[in-house]
Amino acid sequence: MGRRPQPHIRERLLDACADHALAHGLPDRLEPLATATGTSARMLIYHFGTRDALLRAVLGRARQRQLDTFGDLLRVRPGEPYTATLERAWISITGPDGQPYLRMFGQLRESAEQQLWPGFRRTATTDWLGPLEEGLRSIGRPDLATLVLAVIRGLLMDLDATGDTTRTDRAIREFLGALEHLSSGSRPTAHRPQGHAGSTTDTNTASAT
Repeated sequence: MGRRPQPHIRERLLDACADHALAHGLPDRLEPLATATGTSARMLIYHFGTRDALLRAVLGRARQRQLDTFGDLLRVRPGEPYTATLERAWISITGPDGQPYLRMFGQLRESAEQQLWPGFRRTATTDWLGPLEEGLRSIGRPDLATLVLAVIRGLLMDLDATGDTTRTDRAIREFLGALEHLSSGSRPTAHRPQGHAGSTTDTNTASAT
């Protein structure tokens, strides 16, 4: 009888593979992961089945770490304005702790490796809407989650393309200043066209997915 896979060994190997991939990128071959885990490619296949299954598991583990870390950064903190929370989150996301995730998932979005995770681009967007809506609810504007996410993602793309941290940091501060103004003012009212006086349907700026 062959040995049965041991879950605790698989978990240890997966964590080590995720550490390596975040530090060096997702490899094309199993050998770098085997070296990083102190085992062999054959043993990795034994525990994960196939190369693609291992790489998908590595991506999933890294993604969960990112969601746990950055999800915590986006949580409301008593006594702290949510715009200050968002600025601190931006600093962490674009700093040394966040860069490995940006590299890994940027690579996944832009290459053939996307076949490892079909639908990743959508998931990578909608994952963050919930935490942002919850945080923005603290200032009465959960409806702005899509706008805030779009600005952050756009500035991350800018930073990736240009490396200009001074300009993108300034841009996020200016945006958060505008967000403070939006949250302190009244919610905009949709204009009702003439000739529809009998209509009672309001148009809300709800977050889109």
